[in-house]
Amino acid sequence: MIPMLLASASPRRAQLLSQIGVPFDIASVGLDESVAAREQPEAYVTRMAVEKSLLAAEQFSGRTLLTADTTIAIDGDILGKPESLEHAQAMLARLAGRSHRVLSAVCLAAGERRQWRLSSTEVNFAPLDAGQIARYLACGESLDKAGSYAIQGAAAAFVTEISGSYSGVVGLPLAETCALLDEFSIRYWSAAP
Repeated sequence: MIPMLLASASPRRAQLLSQIGVPFDIASVGLDESVAAREQPEAYVTRMAVEKSLLAAEQFSGRTLLTADTTIAIDGDILGKPESLEHAQAMLARLAGRSHRVLSAVCLAAGERRQWRLSSTEVNFAPLDAGQIARYLACGESLDKAGSYAIQGAAAAFVTEISGSYSGVVGLPLAETCALLDEFSIRYWSAAP
């Protein structure tokens, strides 16, 4: 049997999928991730996961596909991946001492069948001064992360409270992913470490 294809360049998603023992191959798809005018964060992140799935289906015909997308929502705004260190600094300053939502959408497709789920997690950050932000940016883990931080990395020190899916904040909400795998009769835990 051909393993499922994780259509993502994220090593964190691959680690999380491995954690639940799902055999898979990896390939990434390039997609314009621009936000549409007046698009709400939930609609945006879901659209990204589904559009990645549709694009992957064109490129990898006949494969069962798993795609995902993660974004940060604060004050109704969408914070994706930063464009520069200065942009990352501004994002972290905005998140400091406040609560924000991490939205992760996951989509599973086989043939014409396509289903998705959305995870929303509330994350509270401690107050941060400019020096703390600068030291964190020097760690080098900000530039490829939504909201400019990695909860599984050094930024764990900023998190005072989390309500929701930790794995969703990392980038692949496992409860929602397993629910989709169940719907498609795809086994997990069969090869867990």
